[in-house]
Amino acid sequence: ANPGSSRPGSPGIFRTAKEIDAVIAAAGKEPPAWLADVKLNLPASLDLDWPEKPEGAWNNQKNVGQYIWDIINPNERRWPEGIKLMEMLMERHKDDPAKRHRAMMTMAGMYHHFFQDYARAAYWWRQSTESKADWVGLAECYFKLGNKAMAVDILSRLSVVPIVAIKLWGDMGELDRAIKTVELFEKNIMVDEAYLAAGDACRQAGRITQATQYYQKVMALPDANDNKRSKDRARANLDVIRYFDSFDLKKVPDGKYVASSLAYEGPLEVTVVVAAAKIESVKVTNHKEKQYYAALTDTPAQIIAKQSVKGIDATSRATITSEAIINATAKALAQ
Repeated sequence: ANPGSSRPGSPGIFRTAKEIDAVIAAAGKEPPAWLADVKLNLPASLDLDWPEKPEGAWNNQKNVGQYIWDIINPNERRWPEGIKLMEMLMERHKDDPAKRHRAMMTMAGMYHHFFQDYARAAYWWRQSTESKADWVGLAECYFKLGNKAMAVDILSRLSVVPIVAIKLWGDMGELDRAIKTVELFEKNIMVDEAYLAAGDACRQAGRITQATQYYQKVMALPDANDNKRSKDRARANLDVIRYFDSFDLKKVPDGKYVASSLAYEGPLEVTVVVAAAKIESVKVTNHKEKQYYAALTDTPAQIIAKQSVKGIDATSRATITSEAIINATAKALAQ
C-alpha cells in the first residue's frame, strides 16, 4: 500500500478558514510517520548542487530534475524517496533561498500529486508568496480540505489563469465559471487543451451534449503538430461518450471485461469484474504511463465507489491517465 495515501479532508466535509489553518499547521509541524523509515538510494553521480538549468544532454543520473522525472515519478515505490530527497535538498541549500524554495515547491507538488495529502501540500505551498507558487494547487487543497470559499478566493484573484483552473472550477461545481475561463484561451495556441478541459468538466457534470460539443471543437481545429495529441484524446472521448447516457449496470452480465483507451504514452488497458450487477473491481492491467501520479489507484476506486463511469473526478495533473481509465472502463462495460 502507498504509505502516503492519507487525505486529511474528504468530500462533503466543511471546515472554517480557521479550522483549515489549524489542519495545515498541524500537518506542517510533523512529517508523515512513514518518512522516518525511508532510505535514500541516490546515484553517486547525482549533482546535489541542483543547478536550475543543467548543461549538456539529458542525464537522469546527474540532474536532479531529470532524476525526479524519470526515476521517481514513474515508480510508485520510490515516491517516498522523493519527499526524503526534497527534505535533504532543503537542508543542504538552507542558505540559498532560490534552491530552498524550489525544493519546498517540488515537495508540495509531490504531497499533492503522489499522495493526495492536501494538508502537507498546502503547508509547503504556503511557505512561498512568489509568483511561481502553484496557486491552483493550493486552491484545490483548500477545496479538498473542506473550504470552497478559500479556493474560490484564490482563483478569482489570479492575474494569469492556467488551464488547470478550468478543471478545478468544474470539480467545485462551478461549471459556468469553468466555461468562462475557456474564453480566455479562445485565441490562444493552447485552445485545444482548454476545449478538452471544458469537455471533461461538462462530462463530469453530466452535460454530455455540451461535452460532445467541446470535443468536436477540438476536432474542428486545423491540423497541426502541436494539437495531434489533443485531437487523439478528443476522438477517444467521442468514441465512448455515447455510452454514458445508456450506462446501466443491470444490463451487464457477470464476468470479466477487458478494454483499452488512449492514454498519454499509448493505449491503457483495464480489466473490469462485474458480479450481481455490481462493479467488483477495476484494475489497470497494462499501460505505458510515466507521470500517472495517483490516477492508477484513485480513478478505479472512484468508479467502484460510484458504481458508474459518470461523475468521476479525474486525478489532478494526471487527467489524461484518469480519462483513459474511465474511457476504457466504459468501453469494457459496453460490451
